[in-house]
Amino acid sequence: MKDGLKSDQGSYTARASGALAPGLEAERTTHWPGGADRGLAGTRCERPGTDLWFVGPGPVAAERIELYLTNVDAQPASVDVTGLSGEGPLDTTDGRGVPVEPYSTKVVRIGDAGDGLGDVVASARDLSLRVRATTGRVAAAVRVRIDEGKGIEWLPQAQPPATSLVVPGLPGGDGRRQLLVAVPGEEDARVRVRVVTAKGAFAPQGQDVLDAPAETVTALDLDRALSGKPASVRLESDRPIVAGFAAERGADVAYGAAVLPLGADGGAVAENRFDASLILTAPEAGATVRVTPVGPSGPGSAQEVKVPAGGTAEAKLTAPKGAEDGFGVLLAPSSGSGPVYAARVLATGKGDDGLFTVLPVDPAWTTMRMPPAADSQRALIP
Repeated sequence: MKDGLKSDQGSYTARASGALAPGLEAERTTHWPGGADRGLAGTRCERPGTDLWFVGPGPVAAERIELYLTNVDAQPASVDVTGLSGEGPLDTTDGRGVPVEPYSTKVVRIGDAGDGLGDVVASARDLSLRVRATTGRVAAAVRVRIDEGKGIEWLPQAQPPATSLVVPGLPGGDGRRQLLVAVPGEEDARVRVRVVTAKGAFAPQGQDVLDAPAETVTALDLDRALSGKPASVRLESDRPIVAGFAAERGADVAYGAAVLPLGADGGAVAENRFDASLILTAPEAGATVRVTPVGPSGPGSAQEVKVPAGGTAEAKLTAPKGAEDGFGVLLAPSSGSGPVYAARVLATGKGDDGLFTVLPVDPAWTTMRMPPAADSQRALIP
């Protein structure tokens, strides 16, 4: 890996070369024990793309929301930003054709008039954002500050709209837990909800089916169903949906999103410190996951975590020798394991002074599948 550019807005680019370059994992964690930005926040360095989704709080629930758009290429990019709220689609005319110059980062304040997405968006309590590059490509990130000294966090990118989703990593402990479901299509969705805990999968009492209106974001409280236990949520819908969660603990917040299962290549978490743990869910067949911490001097002692079929397991992470200030973790499902979904939780402090953050774990990209090609004129001439 070599250092990339640093913009004046604090964005970074990491580049790698070689056979395993697609598997590069980089993250950024910020810890502010006091002040206006008090909180613990973490985000993954995402690959640039052309169609990106986020779900989280709107300006009614958050004092400041900032969308970071970074162009890592030599060509200019143009981006359309659209949004959904609990009341329906938002008039985001000002978010059309947002220019992002080469090798630069543009910050759009969500809910501020005259700065991309303004007065109409400001009425949203829950918000789903779609970032679509019409020219070029961008990496996108959304930073949220609930209020001065009351929690900061980055929204993880959510899996694109699908009819079957798993949202991993709802942390245990006190505080509010909300499922957020966005329906980007023009037809209402009926969503089957299953909470997956260490004791198995079950439908929340009276909440087994969520009727989610078209072009809206619907919030579902899960406090009673979870009873302070770590969990994941499995969703089956008759229409494509986008999903995530919001969690509160003390005076801090964390957000999660639906992700793909780890797959044969496993996954990685680049930065772990404080009290670090994994929440692993196997919604179908049981699984065994080999968890290996990695420090500056190499890998430490691995642990095997067994995840029951239709259940969730939590595994505490221990730093290898000489890596107390931060270490990586490799996750490798064993052969024959069912699909595994994962999230990493960092926490520090206790009670109202406690801070935390959640990071969904994406599958590693150590294998790239290329489209088939044939040795014929049909492959050469349109």
